Amino acid sequence: WLPELQHHAPSVPIVLVGTKYDLREDKQYLLDHPGVVPVTAAQGEELRKHIGATCYVECSSKTQQNVKAVFDAAIKVVIKPPTKQRERKKKKARQGCASLGVLSRRKLACFK
Repeated sequence: WLPELQHHAPSVPIVLVGTKYDLREDKQYLLDHPGVVPVTAAQGEELRKHIGATCYVECSSKTQQNVKAVFDAAIKVVIKPPTKQRERKKKKARQGCASLGVLSRRKLACFK
């Protein structure tokens, strides 16, 4: 989805959201799904920087943890968009490859 956003809406700020936060510590889920590796907060933040997203928020719709924070982040970005200088830096940072998948087998997405 990132290449499509960059092509069709290059000036739209991105809020990166890590979902299924409740499953990160769910030992039974991890036992039942071998090979699934939860993305850490540090990995999410690293991906945020790599793709030039304005922020990274983790949430769980099941427990409602941080769901409001996701909407707050989106509203904040709309009310006060990133500056043009930051946007230029983000465009440079958006080129390359990134590992995606919060609780799934790793996928590699490459983009320009």
